[in-house]
Amino acid sequence: IVTVAAFMAKGDLPNLKKSLATTLDNGMTVNQAKEVLVHLYAYTGFPRSLNALSTLNNLVQERKAAGINDEMGPDATPLDFIDRLAKGTEIQTAISGRVVTNEFAPIINTFLREHLFYDIFARDVLTWQQRELATVGALAGIGNVNPAAYFAFRAAMNTGLTPEQLQEAVDVLNETVSTDTGSNAQAVLNNVLK
Repeated sequence: IVTVAAFMAKGDLPNLKKSLATTLDNGMTVNQAKEVLVHLYAYTGFPRSLNALSTLNNLVQERKAAGINDEMGPDATPLDFIDRLAKGTEIQTAISGRVVTNEFAPIINTFLREHLFYDIFARDVLTWQQRELATVGALAGIGNVNPAAYFAFRAAMNTGLTPEQLQEAVDVLNETVSTDTGSNAQAVLNNVLK
């Protein structure tokens, strides 16, 4: 997940394609891979998400033509449009470990709570842990967003990921994406663990 996320964030479609093939070979379903790429639009923007989804679609079609039938897996269960703000606030608080406010631009809290934490995090194809791993990978891939990466690492730990699992994610980034990406992620993780 972290490798796919980092290459998507970088817009490196050839390496994204290779990483997606590896994830499918290792048992990730097509719908889980799609969900990672949909989830990350909130962090990387629609253009990168749409390019990544197109890359995945082309890969699945190529593999099918080569006789590889990847498991689709279940689709996300449709969400009820309940009080999105209240439910999103509940999810945001659980993931962040505290109530998050932004007095300078309060509308961003509404957008984060209703859209990111309800419309996206409440979907059921991926766990919160998987979503946070994707977020960590994408933010590492973007680089120069260390305050957001710091929050994502802390949120990952709040979802139950251990420091050892996060270190493994950083090691994977270092080995599969680049030493620059891995070393920056390592610096953020070290800061989180202080």
